[in-house]
Amino acid sequence: MAGIDKAREWLRIDGSDNDAIIQGLLDAVPDYIEIATGYPADQQDGEPLVETVTRFLLLLWYNAEQSEAERLQRVIDNLLKALTVKARTLN
Repeated sequence: MAGIDKAREWLRIDGSDNDAIIQGLLDAVPDYIEIATGYPADQQDGEPLVETVTRFLLLLWYNAEQSEAERLQRVIDNLLKALTVKARTLN
């Protein structure tokens, strides 16, 4: 799972003023992915698709009012579909 430093880099944030908010979002991602795809949270570390969807989820959740939200959501939905397929192969 991505750390707070990586998340700040993705969000292009300097400073640690919003670390509690960012960490809360990071903590929610594994369960969200597991619920949306069936990909177990305990197997997500090191999976490149998980890191990619985590990045896009953070961008969407942290900046929900941005004009790119619809496009980001479509990308996220497609990544989650790919993870769903991968999750089926784990069983």
